[in-house]
Amino acid sequence: MANVIDITGLPPERVVFAPSPLAELGAALHALSEPAHHPGLHGWVTATNAGLKTDLADRLCEADFLWRSARSDILLPARPGATLAEDLDELDKIDDERFVAAVFEITCSPAYTRITPSPLIDEGERARVREMAAARGPRQAGFTDRMLTDPDRLRAWLRRLFEDCEDAFFGDIWRRVGIQLAADARHKTELLRHKGLAETLRATSRALSLDEAQDGSGGARILVDKLAVGRTTAFASPGDPGITFLPTSFGWPHLLFSHAAGWRPVLQYPVASQELPATATLELVQQRLEALSHPMRMRLCRTLSRGPHTTGELANAFGITAPEVSRHVAVLKKTGLLQTRRRGRYVLHQLDLQVVARLGSDFLEGVLR
Repeated sequence: MANVIDITGLPPERVVFAPSPLAELGAALHALSEPAHHPGLHGWVTATNAGLKTDLADRLCEADFLWRSARSDILLPARPGATLAEDLDELDKIDDERFVAAVFEITCSPAYTRITPSPLIDEGERARVREMAAARGPRQAGFTDRMLTDPDRLRAWLRRLFEDCEDAFFGDIWRRVGIQLAADARHKTELLRHKGLAETLRATSRALSLDEAQDGSGGARILVDKLAVGRTTAFASPGDPGITFLPTSFGWPHLLFSHAAGWRPVLQYPVASQELPATATLELVQQRLEALSHPMRMRLCRTLSRGPHTTGELANAFGITAPEVSRHVAVLKKTGLLQTRRRGRYVLHQLDLQVVARLGSDFLEGVLR
């Protein structure tokens, strides 16, 4: 289970780490609209929502499909600016057809990686977009109609919305976290220069890794451990080859991967902190859930949660043979659910309670990542 970014032949200097005010605003807006995804931000979410003026809160609700369940590509700039105004200026340079397609791909595109006709010029695509937007409720239906009938006016409305967010709460946030994000980007850039991409990816996220061809062909791919499957190349945008990494202080547990056809790949990753737990791979989470799906192994776990036991003790307690116990123990041990230690000639097994306690949050992080 991995997304793939083909970087064969990509010069190291085309791998860019940089903070983006617009991307950070998008992450903050997502946290405000989906607080259950971010329990660590509960206090900030409550205080910020309570302080929003009614007009701004209503406008945010009107456009929240841009950042609620997924994040629109317009909020993940490939060439970040130093200020929100600079990011918005770059956004203004995108032509209407690409802009509108990026806005509606979140909920209305049948295939994210396939270029579809613009609803601004294709009648069939326009009808399909309107139908799917209507299924999301009157707010998105109204927003969609406004975007299709007068995109310039709606784009100006969106820019004003983001500028009002900066005045209301995001300006203070960016002054506080922007320095931290810039420092993280500089650190990753230095790490890339001195240690190489593989080491830099490991330091960025445990969900990222480098896969290099062993046949001498020079092929290389970045693997992104996510349930959603995607594939792109760092040369996806012919005029702008490369890949951009955006640090975020609001992002965990999400690792966003923007890879729409014709757009430069962008990854937004949560900056490391002592509060963030270690990330388990999706494959390991699946193996642990499968290991616990057997009723006998569940019963063994109940006993092993209370203290260490030998294979013989478990066999006597459950009326099964020692080889049967050994097979079940091997499955649990392989996935890291058991701790084993030797005491004289006896081998004792015990359930690793910390690993089990993390299983639910590992699963949740995996599906939200």
